[in-house]
Parts: sequence; C-alpha cells; structure tokens
Amino acid sequence: MDEPTHVTAVGAAPPLEVGPARSRSRDRSRARGRSRSSGLGSARGESPARGESPARGESPARGESPARHRARGEFPRGGTRERIQAIALELFAEQGYEKTSLREIAERLGVTKAALYYHFKSKEDIVRSFVEDYRAELEQVIAWGASQPRTPGTRAEILRRYSGIVSEQLAVIRFMEQNQAAMHSLMSDSGARKKMFRDQFMSLSDLITPPGAALADRIRATMAVVSIGMASLLFQREAASPEELHDVVLKVACDLADAGTS
Repeated sequence: MDEPTHVTAVGAAPPLEVGPARSRSRDRSRARGRSRSSGLGSARGESPARGESPARGESPARGESPARHRARGEFPRGGTRERIQAIALELFAEQGYEKTSLREIAERLGVTKAALYYHFKSKEDIVRSFVEDYRAELEQVIAWGASQPRTPGTRAEILRRYSGIVSEQLAVIRFMEQNQAAMHSLMSDSGARKKMFRDQFMSLSDLITPPGAALADRIRATMAVVSIGMASLLFQREAASPEELHDVVLKVACDLADAGTS
C-alpha cells in the first residue's frame, strides 16, 4: 500500500497526534526490534516490531481506516490529482459548474477545504488542469503520428489512439461541450488556447490524409476525426457498453478515412 501523502493548507502545519510517554523498557524493546529487522527478512516485507511505526511505503497500523486518512487530508500517493478531477467532474455534471463550490468538492472527497486547497486553489484551477491533461494527450498522439510514415497502418493507429483518449476523457469533453461560456472565460487569458483544439483536430486530420489528397479526401479525414468525439457524446446512452461504443465509433471513423484512399 502506498504511503499516504499529507496535504495541508499552504503555511499550515499538519495536525499532530501525540501518544503517551514511552518507558525506557519500551525503548529498549523497540531497539531490539530494529536490530532484528535489519536483516534480509525485513527487506522482504516482514512486519515491524510491536510498537514501531510502519516503515516508509508500508501499510499503516491496523485500525487506520481510509476515512481517517481522508479526514486528515491524506490521499494515496499517485492518485490525488486524478481523484479530485473525477469528483469535480461528477459534481459539475450533477448540479452544474456554476452551482458547485470548492467546499462541496472537498465534502464529496471527504477532506477539509484546506486539504483540497493544497492541490487546487479554486474550481477554475481544477477545470484548467483536466483540460490541459486532455490537450497533452492529444499532443502525444500528434507527435507520434508525425514521426511515422504515412501508411494505412499508421492512419489506423492514430485513429485508434485518439478514440482511446476520447473514451477515457469523455466526461471532460462533455464538460467542455456543456459549459462553453465558462470555457471561454477560463481560457481567455491566452489567444492560442481559444483555438487550441481546432488546431489539434486539424493536425490529426492532416496526419491521416494521404499526401496530395483532393479536397473531398481531406474533408473525409476531418470528418473521421471529428466524428469520434461527436458520436461518442451523442450515442453514449444507446450503446450497450462503453466498449461497444468505442469499437463502433472507431470502425466508422476508419471507414471514413479509408474511403478517400480506395
């Protein structure tokens, strides 16, 4: 089990839990325990001596429930940022972006607002974070595609990777589609960001278009890229499962892209 990461408001000290004073005999017992644990058995995951705190990265003492960690503002290492983003998206979908406060996000997470404030100063920061994550994933696909030869296999792989991103980030895409006024306000600090996704969609379209393609073929390639996001949003409730929706959307996109090369 990963060691929980302590989070507190900037400048505030984390709460301390002070136990009873230790006796000398207990100190000697702990010293013997440390001596025994210095061998190979300890490296292989043996339990610490009685009365000792778990070593770094080991499970906490029995009785330390996840709820108690959350109440102190602790999250499992590696998942904190993603968990906050997911809970925020849930609340934005349930009651609207404008009506959701940072306090409500903290309550749904089961932590204090000060603990949440350590990671994000506002709900606007949370939105910027998951939009930037989505953008970064698109950039990775574009960079990979640009390094590959223009072959049917590359074209299919670009569409497959992009459709996988859309499937995983569908809640983010839905948020952007349903909160365009908020998105315009949040991204107005940079003119480049306003057209960020348009430029990336065009880059993906160019990568799956054969060199010297006619206008009709270029339009088909653009439709193939745009259809992945649009169809995933529009037909989400009509598919039996997310996997079925992904497979059907990807096949239609590939058929569109291939039509201009046959």
